[in-house]
Amino acid sequence: MKENLMKEKSTRFAIRIINLYKYLRDCKKETILSKQLLRSGTSIGANIREAVYAESHLDFIHKYSISLKECSETEYWLYLLQQTEYISDEEYESINTDCLEILKLLTATIVKLKNNGNAP
Repeated sequence: MKENLMKEKSTRFAIRIINLYKYLRDCKKETILSKQLLRSGTSIGANIREAVYAESHLDFIHKYSISLKECSETEYWLYLLQQTEYISDEEYESINTDCLEILKLLTATIVKLKNNGNAP
């Protein structure tokens, strides 16, 4: 089921984000962008999990929409970190690929939910 796939992928992604945050904080001494990345990157999965207990179909879509926005924001912070050479192009490509995969899953799920009116 797509919902379980998103839970798994967003959890694995959050772990990668946490590890990247620790690396940026400890090795690169970067604290501003990395804290923003940590907040948005871990919020994706938190909102996906929150959707499980949504009060309505619209609330479910809303939680997924918040996750989508957080995913987009995370993509932005990753790009800035790459452009300012805090992370290498290879590191960026690897983690951003995961971010874009989650973004595409969320987008497809939201569109489907809006079209057929059923929460998973």
